[in-house]
Amino acid sequence: MTDITTIAKNYIDLWNERTESRRRDMLSRGWTADASYVDPLMKGDGHAGVDALIAGVQQRFPDFRFKLIGEPNGFGDHVRFSWGLGPDGVDSPIKGTDFAVLSDGRIKSITGFLDQVPASA
Repeated sequence: MTDITTIAKNYIDLWNERTESRRRDMLSRGWTADASYVDPLMKGDGHAGVDALIAGVQQRFPDFRFKLIGEPNGFGDHVRFSWGLGPDGVDSPIKGTDFAVLSDGRIKSITGFLDQVPASA
């Protein structure tokens, strides 16, 4: 049985990891080689594609960090969790919900939805 809370926490940790080599190691351990990510603003395929997306978000929001909002839930090979992106110590100005499909306990795909995005973002 896959621990959905661990999957979601590892996902958030990945998006917060600033060291490229550590981020790539996290991708290779937690994501399938053919993994994909898509949301209304961006799309990436494979470890290199997802890593490039993460690096781009970190560059655009250098003082922001991701955090889980609420408890993840799921069934079978499907996980749903919500997140916030913003400075530490304040309510996150950017919020979203992501849906993961797993394969053997690793992320195969993420479909992301942006629930709250200020006009200035």
